[in-house]
Amino acid sequence: MSADLWNSAVQVLDTNWSDDHMVPSRRLYPHQWSWDAAFIAVGLAYVNPTRAWRDLRSLFEAQWPDGRVPHIVFDPRTAEDDYFPGPGFWEVPAYGGRPARGSTGLVQPPLHAVAAWEVYRRAAAHGVACAHEAGAQLAWLYPRLVAQQEYLTRRRDVSGDGLASIVHPWESGLDNSPSWDSAMAAVPADLRLLERYRRRDIENADAAHRPTDLDYSRYVGLVVNYRDAGYSDAQLAQRHDFVVECPSFNAILAAAELALAHIAAVVGADPDQHRRRAREITAAISTHLFDPRTRTFRSRDVRRRALSPARCVNGLMPLLLPDLPTGQAEAIMAEARSARFGLPERTGLPLPSYDRTAPDFDPLRYWRGPTWINVNWLLRRGMLMHGYHGEAEDLRTAMIRLVHRSGHFEYYHPDTGAGIGAPAFSWTAALCIDLLADRSVPAYARAA
Repeated sequence: MSADLWNSAVQVLDTNWSDDHMVPSRRLYPHQWSWDAAFIAVGLAYVNPTRAWRDLRSLFEAQWPDGRVPHIVFDPRTAEDDYFPGPGFWEVPAYGGRPARGSTGLVQPPLHAVAAWEVYRRAAAHGVACAHEAGAQLAWLYPRLVAQQEYLTRRRDVSGDGLASIVHPWESGLDNSPSWDSAMAAVPADLRLLERYRRRDIENADAAHRPTDLDYSRYVGLVVNYRDAGYSDAQLAQRHDFVVECPSFNAILAAAELALAHIAAVVGADPDQHRRRAREITAAISTHLFDPRTRTFRSRDVRRRALSPARCVNGLMPLLLPDLPTGQAEAIMAEARSARFGLPERTGLPLPSYDRTAPDFDPLRYWRGPTWINVNWLLRRGMLMHGYHGEAEDLRTAMIRLVHRSGHFEYYHPDTGAGIGAPAFSWTAALCIDLLADRSVPAYARAA
Protein backbone atom coordinates (compact mmCIF):
# COMPACT_ATOMS: atom_id res chain seq x y z
CA MET A 1 0.00 0.00 0.00
CA SER A 2 2.69 2.52 1.02
CA ALA A 3 4.70 2.29 -2.21
CA ASP A 4 1.60 2.52 -4.41
CA LEU A 5 0.26 5.49 -2.49
CA TRP A 6 3.62 7.26 -2.50
CA ASN A 7 4.00 6.79 -6.25
CA SER A 8 0.47 7.96 -7.01
CA ALA A 9 1.01 11.05 -4.85
CA VAL A 10 4.24 11.89 -6.66
CA GLN A 11 2.41 11.51 -9.97
CA VAL A 12 -0.27 14.00 -8.86
CA LEU A 13 2.40 16.53 -7.92
CA ASP A 14 4.22 16.03 -11.21
CA THR A 15 0.97 16.51 -13.13
CA ASN A 16 0.00 19.68 -11.25
CA TRP A 17 3.37 21.43 -11.51
CA SER A 18 3.01 24.49 -13.75
CA ASP A 19 6.32 26.09 -14.75
CA ASP A 20 7.24 27.74 -11.41
CA HIS A 21 4.36 26.82 -9.09
CA MET A 22 1.87 24.11 -8.19
CA VAL A 23 -1.83 24.36 -8.97
CA PRO A 24 -4.25 22.68 -6.54
CA SER A 25 -5.88 20.86 -9.45
CA ARG A 26 -5.75 21.26 -13.20
CA ARG A 27 -9.43 21.79 -13.90
CA LEU A 28 -11.09 23.51 -10.95
CA TYR A 29 -8.22 25.61 -9.56
CA PRO A 30 -5.88 26.70 -12.39
CA HIS A 31 -3.87 29.30 -10.42
CA GLN A 32 -1.63 29.26 -7.31
CA TRP A 33 -3.32 29.30 -3.89
CA SER A 34 -1.57 30.54 -0.77
CA TRP A 35 -2.14 27.99 1.97
CA ASP A 36 -2.18 25.22 -0.61
CA ALA A 37 1.42 26.17 -1.39
CA ALA A 38 2.35 25.69 2.27
CA PHE A 39 0.77 22.24 2.58
CA ILE A 40 2.19 21.20 -0.78
CA ALA A 41 5.74 22.26 0.13
CA VAL A 42 5.71 20.00 3.20
CA GLY A 43 5.24 16.86 1.10
CA LEU A 44 7.05 18.03 -2.02
CA ALA A 45 10.21 18.51 0.08
CA TYR A 46 10.64 14.73 0.27
CA VAL A 47 10.73 14.22 -3.48
CA ASN A 48 11.71 17.55 -5.06
CA PRO A 49 12.94 20.17 -2.56
CA THR A 50 13.93 22.55 -5.36
CA ARG A 51 10.30 22.68 -6.50
CA ALA A 52 9.11 23.07 -2.92
CA TRP A 53 11.29 26.16 -2.51
CA ARG A 54 10.29 27.47 -5.92
CA ASP A 55 6.60 27.16 -5.10
CA LEU A 56 7.00 29.10 -1.85
CA ARG A 57 9.23 31.65 -3.50
CA SER A 58 6.81 32.13 -6.40
CA LEU A 59 4.06 32.90 -3.89
CA PHE A 60 6.15 35.37 -1.90
CA GLU A 61 7.30 37.14 -5.05
CA ALA A 62 3.69 38.30 -5.21
CA GLN A 63 3.72 39.69 -1.64
CA TRP A 64 2.22 43.16 -1.30
CA PRO A 65 4.31 46.09 -0.01
CA ASP A 66 2.23 46.08 3.20
CA GLY A 67 3.26 42.46 3.88
CA ARG A 68 0.08 40.64 2.90
CA VAL A 69 0.51 37.47 0.90
CA PRO A 70 -2.39 37.17 -1.55
CA HIS A 71 -4.59 34.14 -1.36
CA ILE A 72 -4.39 33.62 -5.13
CA VAL A 73 -1.55 34.47 -7.49
CA PHE A 74 -2.94 34.48 -11.01
CA ASP A 75 -1.25 32.67 -13.87
CA PRO A 76 -1.29 35.13 -16.80
CA ARG A 77 -1.45 32.20 -19.21
CA THR A 78 -4.91 31.28 -17.88
CA ALA A 79 -7.84 33.03 -19.55
CA GLU A 80 -10.09 35.28 -17.47
CA ASP A 81 -13.10 33.12 -18.29
CA ASP A 82 -11.43 29.94 -17.03
CA TYR A 83 -11.85 30.87 -13.38
CA PHE A 84 -14.15 33.12 -11.36
CA PRO A 85 -13.44 35.38 -9.62
CA GLY A 86 -10.51 36.04 -11.92
CA PRO A 87 -8.00 38.88 -12.09
CA GLY A 88 -10.35 41.31 -13.82
CA PHE A 89 -12.86 41.05 -10.99
CA TRP A 90 -10.26 41.77 -8.29
CA GLU A 91 -8.84 44.84 -10.08
CA VAL A 92 -5.67 44.78 -7.99
CA PRO A 93 -3.39 47.64 -9.09
CA ALA A 94 0.26 47.18 -10.01
CA TYR A 95 2.50 46.91 -6.94
CA GLY A 96 6.12 46.19 -6.06
CA GLY A 97 7.13 45.91 -9.70
CA ARG A 98 4.34 43.44 -10.45
CA PRO A 99 1.77 44.04 -13.18
CA ALA A 100 -1.80 44.97 -12.36
CA ARG A 101 -4.35 42.20 -11.84
CA GLY A 102 -1.68 39.72 -10.79
CA SER A 103 -3.25 38.59 -7.51
CA THR A 104 -6.18 38.93 -5.15
CA GLY A 105 -6.33 41.31 -2.19
CA LEU A 106 -7.29 38.70 0.42
CA VAL A 107 -5.00 36.48 2.49
CA GLN A 108 -5.12 32.91 3.81
CA PRO A 109 -3.78 31.20 6.96
CA PRO A 110 -0.02 31.94 7.28
CA LEU A 111 1.23 28.36 7.39
CA HIS A 112 4.23 29.22 5.23
CA ALA A 113 6.84 29.61 7.99
CA VAL A 114 5.94 26.14 9.26
CA ALA A 115 6.27 24.82 5.71
CA ALA A 116 9.59 26.57 5.11
CA TRP A 117 11.03 25.09 8.28
CA GLU A 118 9.82 21.61 7.32
CA VAL A 119 11.39 21.91 3.85
CA TYR A 120 14.64 23.06 5.43
CA ARG A 121 14.63 20.07 7.81
CA ARG A 122 14.32 17.67 4.88
CA ALA A 123 17.10 19.30 2.86
CA ALA A 124 20.03 17.45 4.46
CA ALA A 125 18.63 14.11 3.30
CA HIS A 126 19.06 15.25 -0.31
CA GLY A 127 22.77 16.03 -0.07
CA VAL A 128 25.13 18.95 0.40
CA ALA A 129 23.87 20.97 -2.57
CA CYS A 130 20.27 20.81 -1.34
CA ALA A 131 21.33 21.78 2.17
CA HIS A 132 23.19 24.81 0.82
CA GLU A 133 20.19 25.77 -1.31
CA ALA A 134 17.95 25.47 1.76
CA GLY A 135 20.04 27.91 3.77
CA ALA A 136 19.92 30.48 0.96
CA GLN A 137 16.16 30.05 0.52
CA LEU A 138 15.51 30.50 4.25
CA ALA A 139 17.57 33.69 4.23
CA TRP A 140 15.48 35.02 1.32
CA LEU A 141 12.16 34.00 2.84
CA TYR A 142 12.76 35.09 6.45
CA PRO A 143 12.18 38.86 6.10
CA ARG A 144 9.16 38.21 3.90
CA LEU A 145 7.68 35.75 6.40
CA VAL A 146 8.23 38.33 9.15
CA ALA A 147 6.47 40.98 7.04
CA GLN A 148 3.53 38.61 6.54
CA GLN A 149 3.24 38.09 10.29
CA GLU A 150 3.53 41.81 11.03
CA TYR A 151 0.79 42.63 8.55
CA LEU A 152 -1.57 40.18 10.23
CA THR A 153 -0.69 40.98 13.84
CA ARG A 154 -0.76 44.75 13.36
CA ARG A 155 -3.10 45.76 10.56
CA ARG A 156 -5.61 42.96 11.15
CA ASP A 157 -5.84 43.22 14.96
CA VAL A 158 -9.21 44.92 14.64
CA SER A 159 -10.47 44.13 18.14
CA GLY A 160 -7.23 45.19 19.83
CA ASP A 161 -7.15 41.86 21.70
CA GLY A 162 -4.06 40.53 19.96
CA LEU A 163 -5.85 38.37 17.37
CA ALA A 164 -5.86 38.67 13.58
CA SER A 165 -9.24 39.15 11.94
CA ILE A 166 -10.35 37.74 8.61
CA VAL A 167 -12.46 39.98 6.37
CA HIS A 168 -13.87 37.24 4.15
CA PRO A 169 -14.67 33.54 4.68
CA TRP A 170 -12.22 32.70 1.89
CA GLU A 171 -9.39 34.01 4.08
CA SER A 172 -10.00 31.22 6.58
CA GLY A 173 -9.48 28.48 4.00
CA LEU A 174 -12.76 27.00 5.32
CA ASP A 175 -14.94 28.89 2.88
CA ASN A 176 -18.56 28.04 3.71
CA SER A 177 -18.04 26.66 7.21
CA PRO A 178 -21.00 27.07 9.59
CA SER A 179 -18.48 28.87 11.80
CA TRP A 180 -19.27 32.00 9.76
CA ASP A 181 -23.05 31.66 9.55
CA SER A 182 -23.95 33.98 12.40
CA ALA A 183 -21.58 36.71 11.17
CA MET A 184 -22.58 36.20 7.53
CA ALA A 185 -26.25 36.68 8.41
CA ALA A 186 -25.51 40.41 8.65
CA VAL A 187 -23.94 40.52 5.17
CA PRO A 188 -26.36 41.70 2.46
CA ALA A 189 -27.18 38.99 -0.09
CA ASP A 190 -27.78 40.38 -3.57
CA LEU A 191 -28.36 37.51 -5.97
CA ARG A 192 -28.27 39.99 -8.86
CA LEU A 193 -24.50 40.03 -8.43
CA LEU A 194 -24.44 36.49 -9.82
CA GLU A 195 -26.16 37.73 -12.98
CA ARG A 196 -23.25 40.12 -13.50
CA TYR A 197 -20.55 37.78 -12.22
CA ARG A 198 -21.16 34.20 -13.40
CA ARG A 199 -19.88 31.35 -11.23
CA ARG A 200 -17.46 28.95 -12.89
CA ASP A 201 -17.00 26.44 -10.05
CA ILE A 202 -20.37 24.75 -10.55
CA GLU A 203 -19.54 24.19 -14.21
CA ASN A 204 -16.70 21.90 -13.13
CA ALA A 205 -18.18 20.44 -9.91
CA ASP A 206 -21.57 19.28 -8.64
CA ALA A 207 -23.51 22.29 -7.34
CA ALA A 208 -24.73 20.16 -4.42
CA HIS A 209 -21.12 19.90 -3.25
CA ARG A 210 -20.30 23.62 -3.48
CA PRO A 211 -21.36 26.76 -1.57
CA THR A 212 -24.87 27.92 -2.44
CA ASP A 213 -25.75 30.90 -4.64
CA LEU A 214 -26.82 32.74 -1.49
CA ASP A 215 -23.35 32.16 -0.01
CA TYR A 216 -21.69 33.22 -3.23
CA SER A 217 -23.66 36.44 -3.56
CA ARG A 218 -22.42 37.41 -0.10
CA TYR A 219 -18.85 36.39 -0.95
CA VAL A 220 -18.91 38.56 -4.06
CA GLY A 221 -20.45 41.47 -2.17
CA LEU A 222 -17.77 41.33 0.51
CA VAL A 223 -15.00 41.39 -2.09
CA VAL A 224 -16.60 44.33 -3.87
CA ASN A 225 -16.80 46.25 -0.58
CA TYR A 226 -13.17 45.55 0.30
CA ARG A 227 -11.96 46.14 -3.27
CA ASP A 228 -13.78 49.44 -3.64
CA ALA A 229 -12.11 50.68 -0.45
CA GLY A 230 -8.73 49.97 -2.03
CA TYR A 231 -8.22 46.83 0.07
CA SER A 232 -7.64 49.11 3.04
CA ASP A 233 -7.77 47.69 6.56
CA ALA A 234 -8.54 51.02 8.20
CA GLN A 235 -11.74 51.10 10.30
CA LEU A 236 -12.81 47.63 9.23
CA ALA A 237 -15.24 47.18 12.11
CA GLN A 238 -17.08 50.32 11.08
CA ARG A 239 -17.27 49.90 7.31
CA HIS A 240 -16.98 46.18 6.52
CA ASP A 241 -19.77 43.67 7.14
CA PHE A 242 -17.62 40.64 8.00
CA VAL A 243 -14.78 40.88 10.55
CA VAL A 244 -14.16 37.61 12.39
CA GLU A 245 -11.44 36.06 14.54
CA CYS A 246 -10.95 32.39 13.64
CA PRO A 247 -9.33 30.00 16.13
CA SER A 248 -7.66 28.02 13.33
CA PHE A 249 -6.27 31.06 11.54
CA ASN A 250 -4.85 32.45 14.78
CA ALA A 251 -3.46 29.10 15.92
CA ILE A 252 -1.57 28.90 12.63
CA LEU A 253 -0.42 32.50 13.14
CA ALA A 254 1.11 31.51 16.49
CA ALA A 255 2.58 28.28 15.08
CA ALA A 256 4.24 30.39 12.39
CA GLU A 257 5.97 32.46 15.07
CA LEU A 258 7.32 29.27 16.63
CA ALA A 259 8.66 28.17 13.25
CA LEU A 260 10.17 31.62 12.73
CA ALA A 261 12.08 31.23 16.00
CA HIS A 262 13.86 28.25 14.44
CA ILE A 263 14.40 30.02 11.14
CA ALA A 264 15.74 33.10 12.93
CA ALA A 265 18.36 30.99 14.68
CA VAL A 266 19.55 29.69 11.30
CA VAL A 267 19.70 33.07 9.54
CA GLY A 268 21.21 34.99 12.46
CA ALA A 269 18.15 36.90 13.65
CA ASP A 270 16.58 37.13 17.11
CA PRO A 271 14.42 34.08 17.94
CA ASP A 272 13.11 35.51 21.22
CA GLN A 273 10.79 38.02 19.54
CA HIS A 274 9.00 35.16 17.80
CA ARG A 275 8.66 33.05 20.92
CA ARG A 276 7.18 36.04 22.73
CA ARG A 277 4.65 36.71 19.96
CA ALA A 278 3.65 33.04 19.89
CA ARG A 279 2.96 33.13 23.64
CA GLU A 280 0.96 36.35 23.28
CA ILE A 281 -1.20 35.01 20.44
CA THR A 282 -1.74 31.73 22.29
CA ALA A 283 -2.86 33.63 25.39
CA ALA A 284 -5.25 35.73 23.31
CA ILE A 285 -6.78 32.63 21.70
CA SER A 286 -7.13 30.99 25.10
CA THR A 287 -8.75 34.07 26.64
CA HIS A 288 -11.04 35.35 23.89
CA LEU A 289 -12.01 32.37 21.68
CA PHE A 290 -12.66 29.71 24.31
CA ASP A 291 -16.26 29.24 25.45
CA PRO A 292 -16.01 28.05 29.08
CA ARG A 293 -19.66 27.01 29.11
CA THR A 294 -19.27 24.42 26.35
CA ARG A 295 -15.48 24.05 26.72
CA THR A 296 -14.92 24.61 23.00
CA PHE A 297 -13.03 27.12 20.86
CA ARG A 298 -15.19 29.15 18.52
CA SER A 299 -14.85 31.97 16.02
CA ARG A 300 -15.74 35.46 17.24
CA ASP A 301 -17.68 38.13 15.35
CA VAL A 302 -15.64 41.26 16.13
CA ARG A 303 -18.43 43.69 15.25
CA ARG A 304 -20.89 42.07 17.66
CA ARG A 305 -18.26 40.73 20.10
CA ALA A 306 -20.09 37.39 19.96
CA LEU A 307 -18.85 33.81 19.67
CA SER A 308 -20.29 31.61 16.93
CA PRO A 309 -22.73 28.93 18.17
CA ALA A 310 -21.39 26.42 15.61
CA ARG A 311 -18.97 23.67 16.62
CA CYS A 312 -16.58 23.32 13.69
CA VAL A 313 -13.21 21.75 13.00
CA ASN A 314 -11.47 25.13 13.30
CA GLY A 315 -12.24 24.96 17.02
CA LEU A 316 -9.90 21.96 17.33
CA MET A 317 -6.88 23.68 15.78
CA PRO A 318 -5.54 25.48 18.89
CA LEU A 319 -4.21 22.05 19.85
CA LEU A 320 -1.31 22.99 17.55
CA LEU A 321 0.07 25.28 20.24
CA PRO A 322 2.43 23.85 22.88
CA ASP A 323 1.64 26.61 25.41
CA LEU A 324 -2.11 26.03 25.31
CA PRO A 325 -3.34 25.42 28.87
CA THR A 326 -3.60 21.72 29.65
CA GLY A 327 -7.29 21.93 30.50
CA GLN A 328 -8.09 23.47 27.13
CA ALA A 329 -6.03 20.86 25.28
CA GLU A 330 -7.97 18.17 27.14
CA ALA A 331 -11.23 19.90 26.19
CA ILE A 332 -10.26 19.81 22.51
CA MET A 333 -9.52 16.11 22.72
CA ALA A 334 -12.84 15.48 24.46
CA GLU A 335 -14.59 17.31 21.61
CA ALA A 336 -12.63 15.35 19.00
CA ARG A 337 -13.54 12.04 20.65
CA SER A 338 -17.22 12.92 21.01
CA ALA A 339 -20.03 11.91 18.69
CA ARG A 340 -19.85 15.41 17.19
CA PHE A 341 -16.58 14.60 15.43
CA GLY A 342 -15.52 11.07 16.30
CA LEU A 343 -11.88 10.06 16.18
CA PRO A 344 -11.07 7.02 13.97
CA GLU A 345 -11.56 4.71 16.95
CA ARG A 346 -15.26 5.62 16.67
CA THR A 347 -15.74 5.88 12.89
CA GLY A 348 -12.67 4.41 11.20
CA LEU A 349 -12.38 7.68 9.25
CA PRO A 350 -10.68 11.04 9.81
CA LEU A 351 -12.78 13.81 11.38
CA PRO A 352 -15.48 15.73 9.51
CA SER A 353 -15.38 19.50 9.14
CA TYR A 354 -18.53 20.13 11.20
CA ASP A 355 -20.49 18.72 14.11
CA ARG A 356 -22.10 15.45 12.93
CA THR A 357 -25.00 15.91 15.36
CA ALA A 358 -25.96 19.38 14.10
CA PRO A 359 -29.30 19.54 12.25
CA ASP A 360 -27.68 21.27 9.25
CA PHE A 361 -24.72 18.87 8.95
CA ASP A 362 -24.27 18.18 5.24
CA PRO A 363 -21.94 15.31 4.24
CA LEU A 364 -21.52 16.64 0.70
CA ARG A 365 -21.33 20.43 0.81
CA TYR A 366 -17.71 21.56 1.03
CA TRP A 367 -16.89 22.68 4.63
CA ARG A 368 -20.31 21.92 6.09
CA GLY A 369 -19.57 18.26 6.86
CA PRO A 370 -17.09 16.57 4.52
CA THR A 371 -13.71 15.31 5.65
CA TRP A 372 -10.56 17.16 4.59
CA ILE A 373 -7.03 15.78 4.83
CA ASN A 374 -5.35 19.13 5.53
CA VAL A 375 -7.18 19.94 8.77
CA ASN A 376 -6.84 16.37 9.98
CA TRP A 377 -3.12 16.62 9.26
CA LEU A 378 -2.97 19.76 11.40
CA LEU A 379 -4.98 18.10 14.16
CA ARG A 380 -2.60 15.14 14.19
CA ARG A 381 0.32 17.52 14.70
CA GLY A 382 -1.50 19.04 17.64
CA MET A 383 -2.11 15.61 19.14
CA LEU A 384 1.59 14.81 18.89
CA MET A 385 2.40 18.17 20.43
CA HIS A 386 0.40 17.39 23.56
CA GLY A 387 1.40 13.76 23.91
CA TYR A 388 -1.66 12.02 22.43
CA HIS A 389 0.52 9.66 20.44
CA GLY A 390 -1.94 6.77 20.20
CA GLU A 391 -4.75 8.91 18.81
CA ALA A 392 -2.29 10.65 16.48
CA GLU A 393 -1.15 7.34 15.02
CA ASP A 394 -4.75 6.17 14.61
CA LEU A 395 -5.57 9.40 12.76
CA ARG A 396 -2.49 9.05 10.56
CA THR A 397 -3.47 5.49 9.65
CA ALA A 398 -7.07 6.52 8.93
CA MET A 399 -5.95 9.29 6.56
CA ILE A 400 -3.58 6.99 4.68
CA ARG A 401 -6.22 4.26 4.32
CA LEU A 402 -8.84 6.76 3.16
CA VAL A 403 -6.69 8.20 0.40
CA HIS A 404 -5.41 4.78 -0.66
CA ARG A 405 -8.98 3.53 -0.97
CA SER A 406 -10.60 6.58 -2.58
CA GLY A 407 -7.81 8.51 -4.31
CA HIS A 408 -6.23 11.94 -3.89
CA PHE A 409 -9.46 13.93 -3.78
CA GLU A 410 -10.05 17.46 -2.57
CA TYR A 411 -12.31 16.16 0.23
CA TYR A 412 -14.33 13.09 1.20
CA HIS A 413 -17.75 11.93 2.34
CA PRO A 414 -17.49 11.73 6.14
CA ASP A 415 -19.51 8.50 6.37
CA THR A 416 -18.57 6.50 3.28
CA GLY A 417 -15.13 7.92 2.53
CA ALA A 418 -16.05 8.49 -1.12
CA GLY A 419 -13.96 11.15 -2.86
CA ILE A 420 -15.65 14.50 -3.55
CA GLY A 421 -14.58 17.66 -5.35
CA ALA A 422 -11.48 17.90 -7.50
CA PRO A 423 -9.59 14.64 -8.14
CA ALA A 424 -5.77 14.59 -8.25
CA PHE A 425 -5.68 17.30 -5.59
CA SER A 426 -2.21 18.57 -4.74
CA TRP A 427 -2.34 19.10 -0.99
CA THR A 428 -3.93 15.70 -0.43
CA ALA A 429 -1.12 14.09 -2.39
CA ALA A 430 1.61 16.13 -0.69
CA LEU A 431 0.33 15.50 2.83
CA CYS A 432 0.03 11.77 2.09
CA ILE A 433 3.74 11.74 1.31
CA ASP A 434 4.43 13.42 4.64
CA LEU A 435 2.16 11.01 6.52
CA LEU A 436 3.89 8.03 4.96
CA ALA A 437 7.35 9.40 5.75
CA ASP A 438 7.19 11.25 9.05
CA ARG A 439 5.88 10.11 12.43
CA SER A 440 7.79 12.64 14.51
CA VAL A 441 6.62 15.34 16.90
CA PRO A 442 6.32 18.65 15.00
CA ALA A 443 9.76 20.23 15.04
CA TYR A 444 8.57 23.85 15.06
CA ALA A 445 7.56 23.43 18.71
CA ARG A 446 10.91 22.20 19.97
CA ALA A 447 13.29 24.63 21.63
CA ALA A 448 15.20 26.68 19.09
